[in-house]
Amino acid sequence: TTALEEEDTPWLTRLHEVLVTFWPLGFVAFGGPQAHVAILRDHLVVQRDWMDEEAFTELFAIGQGLPGPTSTQLVVSTALARAGPVGGLLAFFLWNLPGLIVLTTCGVLIKEFINPDDPPFYLIGLPPAAISLVFKAFYGFGLKLDQLGIALATFSCIIAILLNGDDNIEPTATQYVFPIMLLCGGLVTYFDSKRENPWGTYKTPKGWDKEDDKTFKRIGISVPVGIFIWIVWAVVLVASIVLVDVGDVDNEYLQLFEKMYRIGSIIFGGGQVVLPLLEAEVVPHWLSEDQFYQGLGLAQSMPGPLFNFSSYIGAVFKGIPGALVAYVGLFGPGVILIFGMVPFWAKLRHVAWFKAALNGVNATAIGLVGAACVILWESAI
Repeated sequence: TTALEEEDTPWLTRLHEVLVTFWPLGFVAFGGPQAHVAILRDHLVVQRDWMDEEAFTELFAIGQGLPGPTSTQLVVSTALARAGPVGGLLAFFLWNLPGLIVLTTCGVLIKEFINPDDPPFYLIGLPPAAISLVFKAFYGFGLKLDQLGIALATFSCIIAILLNGDDNIEPTATQYVFPIMLLCGGLVTYFDSKRENPWGTYKTPKGWDKEDDKTFKRIGISVPVGIFIWIVWAVVLVASIVLVDVGDVDNEYLQLFEKMYRIGSIIFGGGQVVLPLLEAEVVPHWLSEDQFYQGLGLAQSMPGPLFNFSSYIGAVFKGIPGALVAYVGLFGPGVILIFGMVPFWAKLRHVAWFKAALNGVNATAIGLVGAACVILWESAI
């Protein structure tokens, strides 16, 4: 019996669980998004039994299909499913806080604390240790796949490795290839589930009952509110672009927010994908090339998401206020969209056709974790 099937615990108790779980994780989450997923799986599914493997993988796949930092969206969505919107926001800030503080401080001081070519001895062992957790997570995910799932995971794994290893393919291609692969994976299992003798294995959900769905109650966001949240994201995006590019408003903070929010709204595939776009937008206008790469080296040595790099960029450009504006701008779209998406997930995961499609999306996302094992092993070992 999982925690969600038992008598529900008081909200304050669950909020306290979010606090004590994510506070230390913010200090030890080294290794990039796939290592973060492995750490979260180990803490939330294996150790604490917050949710089953299936629900965790579904939330991971949803994060892969939305723009923004995947591991941060997984942090928010799992905490949201545990302790509602306050829990989601609390986990978000705890997860990012150490990296945010250090990178903002370094950006304000314009000082190189860590040389990327000669890292301190205490950081050398972190990447290999983080990679081992990625392998562990991939193995755990893979055990749950059926024959069709293994085929989909293998296909997405090969495509992701090809994108990473082919010099003729732009790194930014992942921002549209990954979502397309996830969509195709969902379509494959959806149509397969309609066959008389399907290749995959499909559970028949019991149907959704709002009164009995403890996860939906915990989330505390209705589907109409979820739709409203998506509208808010779109309005902020359009308004900031219109003010800066059409209205030509001369406000450097607004320009900084618009660049970050626009990039955060179109980036799929996590932190590494955002770097070419960030460099094109801010170098040499706001940062020198040296300052950019010094900050990048520091950001990669910090725990938490690489999107924390935004606070360094903002700090170099406009001090602490600039760091906060850039931080909110780059993280904002991904966090807003996951808040808007989770109530749909909680309801639709009990609908047969959606559940069948999720099988394919999950399998495809697991293949991306397998690709990370290959790609990160090469860079870390």
